[in-house]
Parts: sequence; structure tokens; C-alpha cells
Amino acid sequence: MDFRLTDDQRALRAGMRGLLAARYPRERLRSLADSPGGPPAPDRGLWQALGEAGFFALRLTEQDGGAGLGLPEAVLLFEEAGRALLPGPLVATHLAAGLVPGAAEGACTVTALDRPGPAEHLASAEAVLLLDGRAARVLRVSPGGAPRALRARPARSVDSTTPLHLVRQLPRPPDGSATTVPADASRLCREAALLTAAQQLGSAFRTVELAVSYARNRSQFGRPVGAFQAVQHLCAEMLVRAELARAAVYAASLATGPEGAAEIAAAKLLADSAAVRNARDCLQVHGGQGFTWEADVHLHLKRGWLREGQWQSAAESEELLANTLLHEASHLPDGPHASDATDVLDAENVTA
Repeated sequence: MDFRLTDDQRALRAGMRGLLAARYPRERLRSLADSPGGPPAPDRGLWQALGEAGFFALRLTEQDGGAGLGLPEAVLLFEEAGRALLPGPLVATHLAAGLVPGAAEGACTVTALDRPGPAEHLASAEAVLLLDGRAARVLRVSPGGAPRALRARPARSVDSTTPLHLVRQLPRPPDGSATTVPADASRLCREAALLTAAQQLGSAFRTVELAVSYARNRSQFGRPVGAFQAVQHLCAEMLVRAELARAAVYAASLATGPEGAAEIAAAKLLADSAAVRNARDCLQVHGGQGFTWEADVHLHLKRGWLREGQWQSAAESEELLANTLLHEASHLPDGPHASDATDVLDAENVTA
């Protein structure tokens, strides 16, 4: 499978990186992280700029105001967003394009839930995408009214740029508070997991860049830190981890339909691991300086922890992969392992 980008895809990625460099530089990230009033709401100006650039409407048809592109291109944009630690309910608003008026243009902020639990940027959301059934539903709320509508309470967030609320129960379909929209909830959940994995991938590569840059420029004992073999090995392992995750995420972006669920689960597992472990190794390369508030390493680590639990945890991904592999093994022609798979299935049935 050839994952080399086309000229158009490279231009798309470069355009997104340029937009974020102009509208969301490191200084803006640091000001949000240092905000004394807690995690802020998404920047409306930046949100609208993303809408004007086609970030949210990317996969809508040209007749509907989009670019008519697919998941592979969306993955490239979300990878850049993860690299810059761009905050906000990006995945939910992207999925809501075409389903919630104003989402495609960046005029409406949308968050999403597939089950009770933590919800990001709930207080600033003007709509909530509910993905707990077969069909997706949309709960429209007044500005600031989502926590009250869902009876949610504020929760502490490990990420200082991402406010959280704890939702204990989602509205039941017959209660009339949410409107059913023409979209398959399970498909949107799979896409949410993939786009979240793309964000993790971008963060994983950014921490590789930070570690290598520090190792080149920081001197200790009269030599650059990167001259020490132990540091070189750490940086090499970080790069391998990120490249493996990239291959999995790019491959999963080409998998369509329910049969692609296992590929997305594998991509999410590898991307989550790359983001968190690379941030930890980057911190180790930085030494004591990595533990300071002024370094960006902790921002990547905390965002990685947060995304790790969103849209498919490690346990859920592993369970899905195990069931898929077991099912495929049970349908193999008679061979040395066919009876083993049958024995496992029989044991599971007896246990059930």
C-alpha cells in the first residue's frame, strides 16, 4: 500500500500548517495554558477562520459547500491540528458539518457524546451530537445552556486548555429534546476515533521534533546532549513509534464501512501509545527542564492522556481487535491453528 502523499495532499497539509502558524502560534497556546480563569472557550475568530478554510466542511460535497474530499485528507488536517495542540471540539464540529446548521462554516460549536461521561467544551457548545444509538441525534441548546440541559457538572481537567463537564445520563430518544438526523451513529463514532488518532499522531511527531531540537542545542559536559548514545536511542525509538502509528492511521483512513473498525482500533491504539510514550520520552530527553511549566512537553503529555480516553479506550480497542482476529481465525481453512480458534470460541460460549 502506497502512503506517499499527492501534490494536492502536500499542499493541503502545508496550507493547514501555515494557517495555524499565523492564527495559533506557540504564544497563543501558552497564553491559553496560562489563563488564570481556567480552560477557556474556543476562540470564535479562529473557529470561523477554520470554517472559512474548509476545515469542517472538507468532506461535504461541492454542492453542499464543501471540498468533496475524503477521510485521508481529513486525517492530514487533524494531524496538523494535533501537532499544534489546537484546542476545541474539532472532531465533533467536523462530524456535525451538514448535520448541524452553521457547523460547516465554523459559526456553530458542536461537542459530541456516545455515552455518559466527560464532555469537552460543553459550556461553549451550541449543539451536542448524541451518538448513543443507531441513528445520530442533535440536541440544540442556547449558548451556555448545554450543561443545564444535560444536567452536567464541571469536572477537573488534566489539560489546562480543555474544559470538561461530567454527563451522568444522556437524553432518551423518545423524550423529544434531541432531533434525529440522517447519519449512522456507529460510522460517526468510528470516524471520531480515527480523527482523534490523527491528532495524537501529530502530537507524537511534534514531541520527536522537540526532543531532537533540544538534544542538538543543549550541551552538557562539553558536548551536545544528542551526542550521548542513550539519548540517541530514545529519539530513535520515538521516531519509530510515530512512524508505525502513522502507517496505521493512514491505512485506517482508507478502510470504509464496518469492516474497517478493526483497522481504526489498531490505529487508535498505536497513535495513543505514540503520543503518550513519546511525550514521556521527550520529557526524559529534556531532563529537569522538561518538568518546568515553561516547557511545552507537559502540554503534549496532558493532551495525550485526555485524547487516550476519548472515542475508544485502549481496553475497547484491544477487545475489538481480539474479537475480530478470533472471528477471522475461526473461518480459516483447516490448518495447525484452526482447531485452537474453535476451542477458544467453544470455551467462550460455555463461559457465557
